[in-house]
Amino acid sequence: MGNFGYNTPILKGEDNTLEFLLDYGLFLAKIATVVIAIIAILVIAKAVGSKQGAAKGELEVTDLSERYKNTVSQLEHHLHDDTFLKARAKTEKKAEKDKQKAREKEVKQAAKSGDLKATHEPHLFVLDFNGSIDAKEVASLREEVTAVLAVAKEGDEVLLRLESGGGMVHAYGLASSQLDRIKAAGLPLTISVDKVAASGGYMMACIADKIVSAPFAIVGSIGVIAQLPNFNKVLKKFDIEYEQLTAGEYKRTLTMFGENTDKAREKFKQELEETHVLFKDFIRDHRPELDLEKVATGEHWFGTQAHELGLVDEIKTSDDLVIEACKNKTVLAIHYTQKKKLADKLAGVAGKAADNVLLKLIERGQKPIV
Repeated sequence: MGNFGYNTPILKGEDNTLEFLLDYGLFLAKIATVVIAIIAILVIAKAVGSKQGAAKGELEVTDLSERYKNTVSQLEHHLHDDTFLKARAKTEKKAEKDKQKAREKEVKQAAKSGDLKATHEPHLFVLDFNGSIDAKEVASLREEVTAVLAVAKEGDEVLLRLESGGGMVHAYGLASSQLDRIKAAGLPLTISVDKVAASGGYMMACIADKIVSAPFAIVGSIGVIAQLPNFNKVLKKFDIEYEQLTAGEYKRTLTMFGENTDKAREKFKQELEETHVLFKDFIRDHRPELDLEKVATGEHWFGTQAHELGLVDEIKTSDDLVIEACKNKTVLAIHYTQKKKLADKLAGVAGKAADNVLLKLIERGQKPIV
C-alpha cells in the first residue's frame, strides 16, 4: 500500500498529461474549424465579387471656403444686432454683384484674346493621408492626386494633412512617389503634421516644398526596424518538426518556426542597414540642408524640437493654414472613397483579422519597417 500510495501522484500526473493533450487537440480542432469557415467565406465572397467586377470609387469635394464663411456668419449673428447685419448684408451683396460683373467682363476679354488661363482664380486643394502599416490608403491618394492634376492651373497649391507612424518600405515608397507627381507637375506642395509623421510618414513629408508641424507633433524616426517571434523552442518541446525548403542561399533568412542562425541574422541586419542607407539618401535628396548624422538615428522629436533641427519649416496647425487660405483662395477638400464590393462586406471582420495577423507576424518580420 505504501508503494501504491507513493506512485499515485505519478499516475495522476500521467492522467493530467493525457487530459491536457486531449483538450489541446480539441482546441486545435476548434481553431481549424474556424479557419476553414473563414476560408470558405472568403472563397465565396471572392467568387461573388469577381462577378461584380472591380469596385468603383467616388470623389468627394468639400468647399472649405464656403464652410468657413458659413461658420463665421453663424457666429456673427450672435454678436451683432439685426440693423447692423442687414446693413452689412446689403453692402456685401452690392460688392459681390460688382465683383461678378467685373469677372464676366474679364472672362469675355480673355475669351476674345484666346487666353482663358489668365482668368483662373487660385485654389488650394486639401488632401488627407492617415497611413496604416501597409499604407493601403495610397490607393485613394493615387485617385485624389490624379483628379487634382487633371484640373489644377498655375497659381494653385496642394496641402496634404499627413498622419502616419510609418510602415512597410515599399508601400511608403509608393506613397511618396504619388506626392512626387504633384511636385513634377509644378504645383507647390505643403505637408502639415498635426499629430505624427514618423519614419515612413517622414519619408512622405520630406517630399514637400514646406513642412508645417504642430508644436507637439511627433516627427523624425529616420530608421529601419524588423521584428518577429520565433516558436522553434515551443515546437521542439512538443516534438514538432518544421521544414522549410528554399532555392537560393538567402531566399529566407530569419523565420518564425525554424531555428535561426547567426549567419541568417547577420544577413538580415545587413539588409536593414542597406535599407537605412537608401532611406537617408532619399531624405538627403529632398532636404539637403539636414544634418543626417544627427537626425537619422531612429530618434523622434516633438514639433518645436524638429523645427530647431530643420526637420520641419514652420510651427503651425493645418487649421491655421486652411483658415489663412480661405481669405484669398477657394479651398477644396478632395477625398476619394472606395465603394465596398459585396465580397468585402461578407469578408469584413474575418479579412481584417487575417490582415492584422499577417502584418504583425509575417510582414514585420520579413519586410523592413520604416
